[in-house]
Amino acid sequence: MKFLRPLSAAYFILLVALTSCNKDWLKPEPLSFFSPENVFTEKSGFESLIITMRKDLKNENTGTMPNLTMEFAASDLASPWSQLDFYNLTPNTDQYYRFLAMFTQIYTSIKNTNVLISRIDHIKWASEEERNGILAEAYWHRAYWYYRLVNSYGDVPFISKEIEGAKLDFQTHSREAILKKIQSDLEYAVQWLPVTAKAGAVSKGAGNHLLAKIYLANLEFDKAIEAANNVISGPYALMTQRFGIDASKPQRNLIWDLHRSKNFSSTQNTETILASIDRYEAPPGARSAGLYTMRLYNPQWFQPQVLDSQGKPGMVASGPMYDSLGRGNANIRLTGYYQYDIWTYKGVNWRVTPDLRRSDINWVDIDELKYNNPASVDFGKPVNTKFLAAQVDTFKHVYAIPHYIMYNPMDDPKAIPVGGNGDWYIFRLAETYLLRAEAYYWKGQFALAAADINKVRERAKALPVTAADVNIHFILDERARELFAEEPRHSELVRISYIMAKSNLGGYSLSNFSTKNFYFDRVMKYNNTYEKKIQLLGNTANMAPFHVLWPIPSLVITANTQGVINQNAGYNGAELNIAPLTTIE
Repeated sequence: MKFLRPLSAAYFILLVALTSCNKDWLKPEPLSFFSPENVFTEKSGFESLIITMRKDLKNENTGTMPNLTMEFAASDLASPWSQLDFYNLTPNTDQYYRFLAMFTQIYTSIKNTNVLISRIDHIKWASEEERNGILAEAYWHRAYWYYRLVNSYGDVPFISKEIEGAKLDFQTHSREAILKKIQSDLEYAVQWLPVTAKAGAVSKGAGNHLLAKIYLANLEFDKAIEAANNVISGPYALMTQRFGIDASKPQRNLIWDLHRSKNFSSTQNTETILASIDRYEAPPGARSAGLYTMRLYNPQWFQPQVLDSQGKPGMVASGPMYDSLGRGNANIRLTGYYQYDIWTYKGVNWRVTPDLRRSDINWVDIDELKYNNPASVDFGKPVNTKFLAAQVDTFKHVYAIPHYIMYNPMDDPKAIPVGGNGDWYIFRLAETYLLRAEAYYWKGQFALAAADINKVRERAKALPVTAADVNIHFILDERARELFAEEPRHSELVRISYIMAKSNLGGYSLSNFSTKNFYFDRVMKYNNTYEKKIQLLGNTANMAPFHVLWPIPSLVITANTQGVINQNAGYNGAELNIAPLTTIE
């Protein structure tokens, strides 16, 4: 909307990044009907902006290349098949993914929060509760986005208010200063957020859940436990019985039910703390292009490279398998570690272990992919990877699929099957238990950590873990088993990397974070894409420790002519950095 055009530094950053030397943004515009002076004159104006914030949250996981794409593609669980060489990720280009655009997109979301926060007292509210409830949700959204920024880009500028004009003197704030600020904001917010909220709205539980993450980042483990306790004590409960749209299908199970997008916001689902809302039946402007789960995560199984025994294409993009598996593109190419290794515990492999999250009915394994080209001599037979045109084709064309997560059928039967509209989890109670388990782990209370992990494993019928087995790798494995395609994986790995560096654990420290960090070591250990030096599209898989943080877009830095926005170490421009601000006024 035009009324937001000159309102914040964040929008200015985005505009500069998109238009470079275009100076049209400097030209004054007359006030319109949609200017802030006209919009924020009553409660409904503020409520409309809250709806925009919730829509921004939905954009995290919908569309052709949402933020979660980068979160998983740059992790231990998956690889970006079309951008395998992270040296091609520079402050000026991110090739096929949105590592740079995500930065400016997040600041646009922060802009919306700052408009509301700055104008909260421009009208007379019916009550303190009404005012503070609106303000609390805006604080939550701002904290959510800054949490993502500091765990993707490290030190960044903190913009605390609406800015009504050109501003060229932004300064970088330290990650620690920003975390302290959003912790303080959220501590205020949780006092005013409602215990229960309508679907898509932020509740006290969502406030405490995010606060637990921020307390962990700030090494305040007792407070993280307390925040998690506040969520776990209710009104939430782990789902333990069949429910929802497929509950009557005996071949399915509870884990399948839990991951049906139409069940996420159901009143039957007591596990949901916060989910984004995206419905096909909504007006066109209120619904997304779709979840795209089948496109982003699933392999390119239907492509002509999948050959039969005669060296001819064995697959076609049509039929029941096409509708079920979708038009996969392997943008988030799953690692063997996620497909197989993490499902083995105490020598019991994934085919024997009873874990429902890896049960046969919930996954489509390679031997379940059948040649579906009617013209093929092998029609109906399982795919044989020996016939592939090149062995690298197993990388993007044939791999196991967590079907129970990715399957989101199209509401429009004529649409290309990429993953239709649907709600998506932002926070749910299973993660709260794992956050509390992590806090117990950092405190050395391994038995309590194991008990929380087992609350999640018990529901999946997985073998219980013992206190002796609890370490940070196991906790991350459990997060992968439970929260794949749901948590912001890269952000959580970076958060833990900073905890270890700040605590001088495992030989890590803040002084050499860009050259030695937990994130890089874990990715190299469990994602063999880089070890095998996979080659595709002229890229050879490569990553360095400094890729733990993504680059700040150079146009953002160069446009800021009267201040200094720092670049992350390892990228061009970092030599011009100055000490970040350590306090936020």
